[in-house]
This record gives sequence, C-alpha cells and structure tokens, in this order.
Amino acid sequence: MSSIKPKKQRKMLDEPTYRKRQIRAPLSKDLRSKYGKRTVSLRKGDTVQITRGDYKGHEGKVASVDTSAMRITVEGVNAKKMDGTTIPVMISPSKVMVTKLDLSDKIRKDSFKGD
Repeated sequence: MSSIKPKKQRKMLDEPTYRKRQIRAPLSKDLRSKYGKRTVSLRKGDTVQITRGDYKGHEGKVASVDTSAMRITVEGVNAKKMDGTTIPVMISPSKVMVTKLDLSDKIRKDSFKGD
C-alpha cells in the first residue's frame, strides 16, 4: 500500500505544461474583498509578498514564471553563489500573497471587472 501524498505530488509534477500553466497564488485581504476572488493566476509584473521561508516579508514584482518547474522568481530576491555572482531564487507560488495586480492586459482587466 502506497501513501497518497507522494502519488499526488508525482501526478502534479508529471502533468503536461498546458495544465501547469495556471500557477495560482492567494490574494491579499483587501484585494479579495475588492475583486471577490480568493486566488489568481500569477503573471510577470504582479506584486507579491513572500509569506513563508527564508525570504519571508520581502515584497517585489514577479520577474518570471516557470511553468515547467512550477516556480516563480521575485525581483530583489537573490542568492549569492560561492564565486560572488547572484542568481534569482525560485519560490513556490503557494508561499506568496498577491498585493497588487498587473492590469495592463485588457482581457485580464475585464475578467476582474466582471466580478
């Protein structure tokens, strides 16, 4: 008999990219009351606050969204390598909270306006 949790994790990681495309994160309380949604798909340009881990409390814009790894990078959250160079830290979207949305896309703006 196998455990259920590893099965679920394997299934999620083995999904095709088109299913993993929607990397979602919870909205802050004021955005939740304003838009009537609890979570939203993350996009480059959204402002997030890290709520868990070593970088807890950091706030910055989403620099990139990696759909294959199901991780995001946040501006200003970097790790220093042994040779002195810095690399962006990949963060799980479940460990961040959206504090400001990037509504420059008309279709995305309309999807929030309808609620």
